[in-house]
Amino acid sequence: MTILNYWTLPCSKKDYNCKVPAKSKNILFLAPYPLKESPSQRFRFEQYFALLAENGFNFEVQTFLSSGNWKLFFEPGELLKKTSVLCIGFIRRLVMLFRLRQFDFIFIHREITPLGPPIFEWFISQLFRKKIIYDFDDAIWLTDKTGEAWPLQFAKWRQKVSAICRWSYKVSSGNAYLASFAKQYNVNVIVNPTTIDTRAVHNPALFPTEKLKKQSIVIGWTGSHSTLKYLEESREILSQIEHSFPNVKFMVIADRRPDLGLGNVLFVPWRLESEIQDLMSIDIGIMPLPNDKWAQGKCGFKALQYMALRIPAVASPVGVNNHIIDHGINGFLCSTTDEWVSALTMLIKDQSLRRQFGESGRNKIIDHYSVESNTSLFLKLFE
Repeated sequence: MTILNYWTLPCSKKDYNCKVPAKSKNILFLAPYPLKESPSQRFRFEQYFALLAENGFNFEVQTFLSSGNWKLFFEPGELLKKTSVLCIGFIRRLVMLFRLRQFDFIFIHREITPLGPPIFEWFISQLFRKKIIYDFDDAIWLTDKTGEAWPLQFAKWRQKVSAICRWSYKVSSGNAYLASFAKQYNVNVIVNPTTIDTRAVHNPALFPTEKLKKQSIVIGWTGSHSTLKYLEESREILSQIEHSFPNVKFMVIADRRPDLGLGNVLFVPWRLESEIQDLMSIDIGIMPLPNDKWAQGKCGFKALQYMALRIPAVASPVGVNNHIIDHGINGFLCSTTDEWVSALTMLIKDQSLRRQFGESGRNKIIDHYSVESNTSLFLKLFE
């Protein structure tokens, strides 16, 4: 059994108050994306690998896409290459079925294959009778694309989410909204929040930095190309701030350059190696979202990152954001353009308020959304 032991454990098992199982259990993680690349995977289960090893679990990971080919799907064209990559992924999943006997639990993040019905999930649960831990942190039974073509709808086969929930031993959902969907099909649903490693990763003490606030304030946003549209839809808010405060700079940390139409925009390509250092350059973090069903399934990852690093967060009052941010205590929740501009103005003008919100926000994450606070819940998934 291969154990992924390259992950650095920030604390001892005594610090986490974990109980070593009497008999070692074997887990197979099936994930869509390469390790250390996708925020969804990194903060849902990858950061628990060392803890699993410390607590006597053996595990292996099989991803559908490799680090060398997954970004191919972000680019237009290359149909032949994409088809080849998909075929390789399906073949690897097929071979995986012949090794299932050695595993006690099969942890499935989002889906086993990106296209088609849940055939592999059916084989695992119904034919091989393995215990599936099904984990998701988005409303993946829906789509966030308007006017999606029916061939793509058919290919994605999103109705498979309800079937996988029904066949699973346990369902691990990122928030209460997602759990309410899963509970229609499975009684054993656990709200397992997306968490932050506040000791070894998102720890400001490990990344001392000279912020750009000598003469300027940095309003920052981080995310992927898939959520960049929410930032771009906030152009009017950012434009008003830029007009009122020429000393304000806007930093966007992403895998694609934004189209904001602003003068003081600094685009920083996302890199794992510099992620925290780049975030530490931000004075105020923002997370705009529309109030729709897809956004209600979001797990507040951006707000969690900002707050863990003592960066005051301003976000839309959508979904779990209402639970992560305590309005006026560790951040602001804003709906209208006027509310956004007012909140950002207060934080721009008041350094002590930024410091107060930052400290309160980090304490909130440590107490409720950290790896440390959630370790026992995560390990219970495998009981």
